[in-house]
Amino acid sequence: QVQLVESGGGLVQAGGSLRLSCAASGGTFSIGVMGWFRQAPGKEREFVARINWSADSTYYADSVKGRFTVSRDNAKNTVYLQMNSLKPEDTAVYYCAAKKVFALSYDYWGQGTQVTVSS
Repeated sequence: QVQLVESGGGLVQAGGSLRLSCAASGGTFSIGVMGWFRQAPGKEREFVARINWSADSTYYADSVKGRFTVSRDNAKNTVYLQMNSLKPEDTAVYYCAAKKVFALSYDYWGQGTQVTVSS
């Protein structure tokens, strides 16, 4: 059973930066992909970025491409989301998620961390 714990959220002014962390534990050998998602008030959860656990393949939503960077440190079982040039519309609860190898959907989710961008 994989456990995910996010950290690093907070309040930042527009144009600022934050780095989110997602620490994974328990059964990390089964992880194929780590993803970041977000959910703003009154909106559905949306995909932000993902990274393969064993390779450097990454993919981003168009809304964050060029501003956000996803990376991982396998030695620490941690995935990061570096967020630059933040906009008020980036305000949301950010979740990390893990997908098992060959799985079609994300199996494990963290508790979320709040990111608020003021204008």
